[in-house]
Amino acid sequence: MAAPILSYEGLGLVQGSGWLFQDLDIYVGERDRLALIGRNGAGKTTLLKLLAGQIDPDKGKRVIVPGTHVVMLEQEPDFRAFATLMDFAVAGADAPPEHEVAAIADQLGIDMSRTAASASGGERRRAALARALAQNPDVLLLDEPTNHLDLAAIDWLESWLARYTGAFVAISHDRTFLTRLTRQTLWLDRGSIRRKEIGFGGFEEWSDAVAAEEARAAQRLDSKLRLEAHWLERGVTARRKRNQGRLEKLKEMRATRAAMIGGPGVAKLGLANDDVRSKSVIVAEGVSKSFGDRTIIRNFDFRVQRGDRIGIVGANGAGKSTLLKLLTGEIEPDSGKITLAPTLDGIVIDQQRSLLSPEKRVRDILADGGDWVEVRGVKKHIQGYLKEFLFDPGVVEASVGALSGGERSRLLLAREFARESNLLVLDEPTNDLDLETLDLLQEVIADYAGTVLLVSHDRDFLDRTVTVTLGLDGSGKVDIVAGGYADWEAKRVKPTAAKAKSASTEAAPQPPQVRKKLSYKDQRDYDLLPARIEAIEKEMAGIETELSDGNLFTRDHARFTALTAKLEALREEKAAAEDRWLELAEQVETLG
Repeated sequence: MAAPILSYEGLGLVQGSGWLFQDLDIYVGERDRLALIGRNGAGKTTLLKLLAGQIDPDKGKRVIVPGTHVVMLEQEPDFRAFATLMDFAVAGADAPPEHEVAAIADQLGIDMSRTAASASGGERRRAALARALAQNPDVLLLDEPTNHLDLAAIDWLESWLARYTGAFVAISHDRTFLTRLTRQTLWLDRGSIRRKEIGFGGFEEWSDAVAAEEARAAQRLDSKLRLEAHWLERGVTARRKRNQGRLEKLKEMRATRAAMIGGPGVAKLGLANDDVRSKSVIVAEGVSKSFGDRTIIRNFDFRVQRGDRIGIVGANGAGKSTLLKLLTGEIEPDSGKITLAPTLDGIVIDQQRSLLSPEKRVRDILADGGDWVEVRGVKKHIQGYLKEFLFDPGVVEASVGALSGGERSRLLLAREFARESNLLVLDEPTNDLDLETLDLLQEVIADYAGTVLLVSHDRDFLDRTVTVTLGLDGSGKVDIVAGGYADWEAKRVKPTAAKAKSASTEAAPQPPQVRKKLSYKDQRDYDLLPARIEAIEKEMAGIETELSDGNLFTRDHARFTALTAKLEALREEKAAAEDRWLELAEQVETLG
């Protein structure tokens, strides 16, 4: 382990009437790449500010190696006091040299002479990045660094951090960003912190193991542990099975759309089919749109089918918002025609989300001050509905102003998803959401009965949710690809790769035959293990019922000991069976 260059011992901070966290020990080594994980409201941003020395704790000791330069990239820097973006970047005692800011800004594609008041969220984020990176930090604290960045800027930032020789701690909802870059994980959970020497790619397996162990410990103590993690109530196995089912459904939907848009002949056959026409909710025919001399969309043909999940991707300024507005009828094309189904009734959640009145209560926002929420025609008690969106039911009387930014975003989602609709339009919905809320949003989109139009730079989120990707490169052309971001990216690099490869593979020997199905034993295990797991769970439930008799230990100690040993053996057998089935399920998915 590298010697710490920044640490806290016994860290504690009071928030409101109680401790936000206390007795935390945390350290950052000189080359650490740390992912800081935790739910909205857990105190992640506050912890970064404590590490940066921006706020003082109520107890604990901050230790920093002399000469260590710590820089924090805030999620929402304050530009109000500055005329231009460059004025912001070179302000303060620790300001970097202007020429170094300009060099990084040039690579990020941002004009630093832009007035701060008129700059977009993406331009402000790039300016803040240019300031932070130009300060040559030894420790870089990043709070949602990819928010408002387009894909090109995210790629550049990932490359810069991969070469960076200092340490960083990153809060991010961008799974792909964290998976590619981090090597250690800090998990802030219910006021305590855990550290693991694994990158974010291993976090889900680690957190599942921790939660399962806590559940086992609670059973041994004959008590029910009330965890905030909502999925634990349903069980790890149930969660994985449902997610597996959703992924299978998404693959089927993508395959169906691929057949319709795969090749010109297939597309024409599909569009000529009366059933396909009747399922179309938005039809674009020869659509073009320009602003001045610049063509944004050129000769675009596409049919959005009922139930489609459409992802729109591209660099900032490529025309994503323009295409979204064309498809929803908000603006008219210069040429061509957009036809919307007369029954289309949409809700829009955009990146410039209207601020909820801070003085209003959660109850006022969701239920007009009452106890019941009308959720797509069905009445639900407000506290039960709040739990569906990962809120503690006790938050019902809290004011909006007391919620974190992520919690406010979640509250807005809860309000909008309660409405009746058959079209959901989401413009950068993942900003300010924690990873658990992103999982929830993926589930809601998967279960949504209508059509979804989605603009996002979150690559992992797109891969998990959309059936068709519309990719814009800024030239006016729109690529139509069945699948998510990874499928669009593969299509962009495939043509040149294929040409370079064709000559070398023409006379190459045939590769060995790839196995196209499971072996007899593997197939048998794959078919029979779910029933065996269910049988184990039933047997465990019976033993647990018998062990719940508080007098068993004294009345029949031998029986108690035997049952306890049997239960532990069953748990191990169940865990092994689940791991084996998941391994085989991955093979089945690979084999198609």
